[in-house]
Amino acid sequence: MPSPTLAFRDRTVLVTGASSGIGRETALAFAAAGANVVMVARRPKALAEVAARARKLGAKVLVAPADVTRQPEVAACFRKAVKRFGSIDVVVNNAGVLIPSEVATMRGADLQAMLDVNLFGALYVMQQAVKLMRAQGRGHIVNVASLAGRRGFSPVGGYCASKFGLIGLTEALRTELVGERIHVSIVLPGVVDTPMASSANQDSEHGGYWPQALNMPPSWVVWSIFLAIRFRLTEIAVPPGSALLEKLGALAPGTTDTLLRWASDAAKRVGRAASSTR
Repeated sequence: MPSPTLAFRDRTVLVTGASSGIGRETALAFAAAGANVVMVARRPKALAEVAARARKLGAKVLVAPADVTRQPEVAACFRKAVKRFGSIDVVVNNAGVLIPSEVATMRGADLQAMLDVNLFGALYVMQQAVKLMRAQGRGHIVNVASLAGRRGFSPVGGYCASKFGLIGLTEALRTELVGERIHVSIVLPGVVDTPMASSANQDSEHGGYWPQALNMPPSWVVWSIFLAIRFRLTEIAVPPGSALLEKLGALAPGTTDTLLRWASDAAKRVGRAASSTR
């Protein structure tokens, strides 16, 4: 977890998806850095646990349970935050869901669920953030997307589609805000050691697509979020340089397709072998 820094002391930060994974670690990191933290997620009990830890770190905390796919609930969170703290300096748009499936057999309902949270939910948060930040004359939005939003691969095609969309919205929003004092950053993590990633990778039908030993800790993403805000970075990949590899791969998409299929099949074989020895 990043050490407390004067850069975030007494600033107000709203974090979505704050009940677990990247969002949880981000909220606690800002609490340790002396920020006021607004925690948004669908699970009140889980949020309460994170909030209790944040208060022990000395932070002022507002727990705001909400479903980001519902615009009125998102708007209510922002109103509560402004009423409590007066303004919001930073919004970390992190809430997400992952349901693995091959495109050829994907259930429409599963794709819709991912789009609802990862794309529409993120949009609703961005819209409220821009409205508020224009009124107060400043602010910073950090959208947590994914390297999966730069290159599609199986069996997470639906998740890739939602993150491709989020990247497109983010890039478009940046152009809309040119000349204003609102900065928009996008963070592109690889596979992170979170409950969401572990659950998806253990899926009985589509799991084992990635060696879990290679998962990066959430703290890597937290550090990237801190750096993006502190130095007003437009885009940052985690680990550094990984997005460049994807862009180079786009120069030879056919070869990249073959390599990704080979890697996916190899990961599944390793996963099945590990399961059989337990």
